[in-house]
Amino acid sequence: MSARKAGSRRRSTNDEVADIDEFVDVDGDTDGDRADRDATDGNNVGGDDSTGDDTAGDDTGGDTSDGASADSADPDDAPEDSSDDDERPRPLRRRRENPGARAAAPQAARSLNFSMSSVDVRGIVTTFRDGVKTLLGKPLTSFHMVLSLTVILTVLGLIMVLSASSVEGYAKDGSAYGMVTTQAIFAALGLLLFYGTLKVPIRFFRRFATVGIMVATLLLVLVLVPGIGVTVNGARRWFSIAGLSVQPSELVKVALCVWGAHLLASRRSVGTFGKELLLPLVPMGILICALIILEPNQSTTMIIALIIGALLWFAGLSGRVFGGFAIGFAVIAVALALSSSYRAARVFSFIGRTNDPLGDGYQATQAQYALANGGVFGVGLGRSTAKWNYLPNAHNDFIFAIIGEELGLIGALTVVALFILLGWVGMRIARRSIDPFLRLLSATITVLFLVQAFINIGYVIGLLPVTGIQLPILSNGGTSMLTMLTMLGLLATAARHEPDAVRALSAARPNGLARVLRLPVPEMYRPPRADQLRDRLDRRRSTQSDGRRPAAARARRPRPTSAAPRRTGSVSSGEIHYPGGRSGSARQSRRPQPESARRDQSWSPPSRGNRGRPRPEWPNGREYRRR
Repeated sequence: MSARKAGSRRRSTNDEVADIDEFVDVDGDTDGDRADRDATDGNNVGGDDSTGDDTAGDDTGGDTSDGASADSADPDDAPEDSSDDDERPRPLRRRRENPGARAAAPQAARSLNFSMSSVDVRGIVTTFRDGVKTLLGKPLTSFHMVLSLTVILTVLGLIMVLSASSVEGYAKDGSAYGMVTTQAIFAALGLLLFYGTLKVPIRFFRRFATVGIMVATLLLVLVLVPGIGVTVNGARRWFSIAGLSVQPSELVKVALCVWGAHLLASRRSVGTFGKELLLPLVPMGILICALIILEPNQSTTMIIALIIGALLWFAGLSGRVFGGFAIGFAVIAVALALSSSYRAARVFSFIGRTNDPLGDGYQATQAQYALANGGVFGVGLGRSTAKWNYLPNAHNDFIFAIIGEELGLIGALTVVALFILLGWVGMRIARRSIDPFLRLLSATITVLFLVQAFINIGYVIGLLPVTGIQLPILSNGGTSMLTMLTMLGLLATAARHEPDAVRALSAARPNGLARVLRLPVPEMYRPPRADQLRDRLDRRRSTQSDGRRPAAARARRPRPTSAAPRRTGSVSSGEIHYPGGRSGSARQSRRPQPESARRDQSWSPPSRGNRGRPRPEWPNGREYRRR
């Protein structure tokens, strides 16, 4: 019984070892140790090793039956042997496994690898690039980008005006929300004008462009009249209408852009000196600049000259003529800057001839202190210290310094990126437009935004002398907000008149923003009849200058009268029959010729046999179809 218990205990032990081996793979054993254990297990199958050896030694005859019977007949010795065998440590037996399954099983003895898998940077970049190309390839991408940038800049401008003007507004009027309320009213009016420009067709702007520039010039004259114009800090620049200040010099920017684009879009020949482009645009620009200088307002005068230069450049003015005008403009700007004491003080402070941080260079120095205080992440929105009467005009000319202090370097670079993106979208619209008016208008508006923004940012960070040019949309100024939003509306209108956008909006029912805003379907650009006739004349002149002989005029066949006899068997099909072609039932058999032979054919005089009735031939099939 003890032997049976020992055997059953050994079998249970082996089963437990086999179960453990199924989950734990012992790889530390070598092949030699595994063979020794197999041999040992084979010798221990019949009982104790010592008993087997003694029995084999006593039996000299080689018969093992006595030993076997002795083992079976001696039940008293079995418990001792089995107990000794149980107390002896036995090596673990491994369960035989399929070699294929063992090769496929994971090796648990290997060290765990916690390192991250390699990132496919090239695949990520390729996917991002393809996604951007797909997004930019949509027909209304330009319109949506202009609309998004308009909303972002308007909201950001109102927030920063509230933050920068709260202290000064409370000190003057007893309310921290007075200036931002006025700015919000002009922003609402500007958004209405933005929406109105999307509803009005293009021909409306061209029809009333001359009227607009005349009205804007008249307002510049009226603002100089004492009692009509309002004088602030020695400058008479504003009208006061129902408590709101209106600046005519800002309104003339929009009028000049529209009128200049309309005027130059109808000019076809530039000439050597660009006389067709210069007359009447430059005289009108000089008149407007003279009226603005009398206010005085040199910064707006520079912007007006910039608008005229952009219009002439994109209209195709010669580089030498344009360079001469640029040099003349620079000389006049320097002369105007040195003609006034406070302007000259700003220039000398920038150059470094006067080092007075509490005098002429006070604003520039305080603006740099504000930017340095902001650091990378800023001090937090509304927590600026420069706006507590340390930085004059913090809500107007130097609002970028408040942005850098409260939002840090990240916020300042974000504003710069927004204007760069706006410039890229504007040039994309100008490049895609086929209407010359929209092309000139969108390019000029884009240049105006970029130059005005970077001049303001330049003198805030100390790269340019202080000029007083505002940051578009972000600076406090009701009339500036009104005009800038109107210009963005014109830019969005040009985006909706791109050829791909017109096809997309005309192909299906309006949906999305067009359905919500109820915008009209834009019309495809068609050149005027005068331009079409001029194009035909230009093509004919270019054809004759190439040495090609014009095709002969087509002879007109007399109409058959009712009294004329008809040939029997002929059928009147109503076709148009050309000379030398196929007429009626009489079809001329003509051998097909290759395309190169037909292309090389030239006009030949009629043959001698048909001198009485000339028979013209066309140079090629294309000319035959066109005529």
